[in-house]
Amino acid sequence: MMEPFERIDIQELPLSVPSIRRKVEDFLGGNGLRLEEVDLYLAVLDGEGDILAGGGLRRDLIKCIAVSEKARSAGLSVPLMSRLISVAAERGHTNVKVFTKPENRSVFESMGFHVLAEAPKAILMENGRGLADYCAYLRVHQASGVIVMNANPFTLGHRYLVEQAALSSRASEGRRNLTVIPVKEDISRFSYAERLAMIRTGCGDRADVVEGSDYQISAATFPTYFLKDLSEVSETQMRLDIDLFGRHIAPALGASVRFVGSEPADPLTARYNALMQELLPKYGVEVVEVPRLTDAQGPVTATRVRALLDEGRFTAAKELTPASTWPYLMADLAERALRMELDAPLKPGLVGPDSAGAHSDMNYALMRRSIAAIRPYFSRMALSGSADELRQLGIDAEKAMLEATGGVNCHRGAIFALGLALYPFPANETAALLDDGSSKQRDARIKGAMQLAREGYKILFDNWLPYFRSVKADAYRLQRTLLRIISELDDTCIIHRVGYERAQEVKAEAKALLKRFDVQGLKDLCDRYAREGASPGGAADMLALTVFIDSLLS
Repeated sequence: MMEPFERIDIQELPLSVPSIRRKVEDFLGGNGLRLEEVDLYLAVLDGEGDILAGGGLRRDLIKCIAVSEKARSAGLSVPLMSRLISVAAERGHTNVKVFTKPENRSVFESMGFHVLAEAPKAILMENGRGLADYCAYLRVHQASGVIVMNANPFTLGHRYLVEQAALSSRASEGRRNLTVIPVKEDISRFSYAERLAMIRTGCGDRADVVEGSDYQISAATFPTYFLKDLSEVSETQMRLDIDLFGRHIAPALGASVRFVGSEPADPLTARYNALMQELLPKYGVEVVEVPRLTDAQGPVTATRVRALLDEGRFTAAKELTPASTWPYLMADLAERALRMELDAPLKPGLVGPDSAGAHSDMNYALMRRSIAAIRPYFSRMALSGSADELRQLGIDAEKAMLEATGGVNCHRGAIFALGLALYPFPANETAALLDDGSSKQRDARIKGAMQLAREGYKILFDNWLPYFRSVKADAYRLQRTLLRIISELDDTCIIHRVGYERAQEVKAEAKALLKRFDVQGLKDLCDRYAREGASPGGAADMLALTVFIDSLLS
């Protein structure tokens, strides 16, 4: 006999433990389900430790709910759901959603959920007024036509779609002719805030760009959209998404036309377009497919732009995007430069995927957190309008870094150098920014970061960048360039750790190894600098800056 509700012990199962994760997977598999990504998983266990009932939570979405066959008459689902809803509320989610089979509708309705969208094999339900509130917001933005776009990033192809849709739509009865809804789900390469800004600036006055929501092509309504896997699951989620749009979003906007770009390559998107053309007319919404903008290489897509960014080719990526998108491309390349430096192994004294180098306070995971923390500031730096604004953004970025790392300075020098590179100030403003109130170096022998910046990083353009490009085909390109920088830079990080005289020896050692480069010699240098605490952090910053400048000029 099962225990009464008040004595039921609901506990969190840590999925990071492999044995527990397998246990949950086996439990769900026995109930015809599979484990998806969740923030936590709660379960009721019997005296033997077997799972009787379980459910997961991913932000505001309840997932992977199941009750074992032997416990289905014990009423475990209600207290389990109540606990999940309570945890979601504690985390700031007052509107909780759940996907379930149509036959479970009455069960969830008894717990306060109502249907948002239906498909033959699944329904989407919610227990709050989230969708109702969003539709009330949309009613203020009446328009006859609508586009839903991810814009990761916003390209000339997106702008072309908006232009064609704006020309085709007719404004009437106080409504604008076109509304654009950005995808809000924040799992894209560019954040929602960046994509929203790109869309608004890129569209200009051609369309009314509204806030996105969790109710349009997101993990809540279409989780397989980002997986690009054409399957029965994808078909069900597409139908749910289309039903939600036709039943709620379009009526709230007063929209009678949905515009989409044609899809010649991706079968999932092509199927989605076909389903919209089949289903949306039933809701009084016409679907107009606009042919893609093309160039000599084919359709102009965000996928092509991201591929060029992966290769560090800003100049080529610019050709596929409007000027308003360029600052965001630059921000992406700044992050790429930092990740390339961090991801390179065999860097003497430095943190990498293979070693913490000379550092006891840093590791690879901490450095990644640092990069993630400062990444949002890069696009703002590229858009900043004055030296004072850039200076404040640098301060804010450093604060975010320290909060993410528990006070460890991982990228202060990189914030300074990349911040300067991200925005081309007029000479007089740059001079003001670099005025540190001192007319001389603290040590006349040392040319520090400020002096390098005042010189416009002349040594980078004269020496380091040409060398980096000359060894492009070398498997140890980053390591070789790092050695070149170490051999020529007065690295204040090394000087602070081991003194000026030893720092000069480090420069000579790097120069000698570069001349007779061999991997074993590099490994030996890594081991030695780790032991003695010599860390060329300034050279690491300059390597990232070199990679970034190379990408801007490619």
